[in-house]
Amino acid sequence: MKNKITLLFAFCSLIGFSQEKDSTEVAYKKRVLESIEVDFLMSYYKQDGIHSAVSGGKGMEELTNLTPTFVVAIPLNDDDVLTVDAGISAYSSASSGNINPFDSNTPSPWQASSGASSQDVLTSLVLNYSHSSDDRNTIWNGHISGSMEYDYSSIGFGGGVSRLFNGKNSEVSVAANVYLDTWKPIYPKELQDFVDYGGMNGGIYDDFVITPGQVSSEVYNPTNFKEHDQKNRNSFALSFGFSQVVTKKIQGSFFLDVLYQNGLLSTPYQRVYFADKGDFFINEFQLADDIERLPDSRFKLPIGTRWNFYLNEKLTLRTYYRYYFDNWDITSHTLNIELPYKLTEKFTVIPMYRYYSQQKSKYFAPYEGHVSTDEYYTSDYDLSTFNAHQYGIGISYTDIFTNAKIWKFGLKNIDLRFNHYDRNDGLSANIVSFGIKFVQ
Repeated sequence: MKNKITLLFAFCSLIGFSQEKDSTEVAYKKRVLESIEVDFLMSYYKQDGIHSAVSGGKGMEELTNLTPTFVVAIPLNDDDVLTVDAGISAYSSASSGNINPFDSNTPSPWQASSGASSQDVLTSLVLNYSHSSDDRNTIWNGHISGSMEYDYSSIGFGGGVSRLFNGKNSEVSVAANVYLDTWKPIYPKELQDFVDYGGMNGGIYDDFVITPGQVSSEVYNPTNFKEHDQKNRNSFALSFGFSQVVTKKIQGSFFLDVLYQNGLLSTPYQRVYFADKGDFFINEFQLADDIERLPDSRFKLPIGTRWNFYLNEKLTLRTYYRYYFDNWDITSHTLNIELPYKLTEKFTVIPMYRYYSQQKSKYFAPYEGHVSTDEYYTSDYDLSTFNAHQYGIGISYTDIFTNAKIWKFGLKNIDLRFNHYDRNDGLSANIVSFGIKFVQ
């Protein structure tokens, strides 16, 4: 990783040197970033629902997530900026806790488990380097990233270039990113013990009595289950953008992303129940027939547009629309509207609304909607057909003179937002986000 950073800096420095040599007519240029900027961001997310993927499409989806992040932008000289983005994401989840619900004497998909998988912490770090040409019409950037949690790790790298023209009223951009991820697969406890002990000869099977869901001579035998040989997930993205200042009051942009993934794209601990297999329970918890199985490749294509309208000195309209489709047959529409209203010179209130509509993947079916002869299957409702509405309000404080000080840093702005999310499949969530920026 250290070698990658060195090569990236050397490459960008070489580009900067050659551009400076070719622009000798520039007598004065404004620094891209005048001083160090520090952002502290925090979000709190809480959800619940009735279609847990870990429990095969039924069960509680209770989850909380806290995400503190620091972003530090450092001007290296007139043209170059280094940005360091470091954060953690700590979650607690009753749903993922049910990977092993058998730490309780009364396991149930509607009861929170206190197992080790019920909580985890993701740590991440991103280093981004950008270089601007002397005329400030060309911007190059490159980044490397890494993140890690208990059962998943990722490294990423990429870069892009933006070009402004037409008096800086028009901009085109292109970027490429690669993420190389690795699973440490965790499987539902009953399946893992079945493999480890060669059947019902140990583990949880010594501690509990299995009850069939109907009178039958059949015994629990999850023959479909096999551990994954593939442990990697690779993602490749190519992004294109164009933005245009249409008038003094209207600005628009368009974007297109081409994404490809390969490797282990299913989630190893999400259960599936088959319609042609008998049901077996430990207390209220049904033992899995298999885990989610999905293809080892996926192609995604989102395309969208943003339009901002300056209505008057107090009010602005921001709009966003995106259409998405992939080769798993998912299609979706996203519409977002914000109406920032300036209460005073320093305070702005921001009502917001987001609508999302999705058509399901061809691999999705609800609880016991699949049969054991299917090649691919999932009961994850994130891949189902649903509509969602999100309503929110935000308030922003801006002090362009940074009068408030903490040590050598002046307060630039504070942003606080609250959103409520409702999905017509029973999932609901509340999101609180907070951001504060300081400049040196």
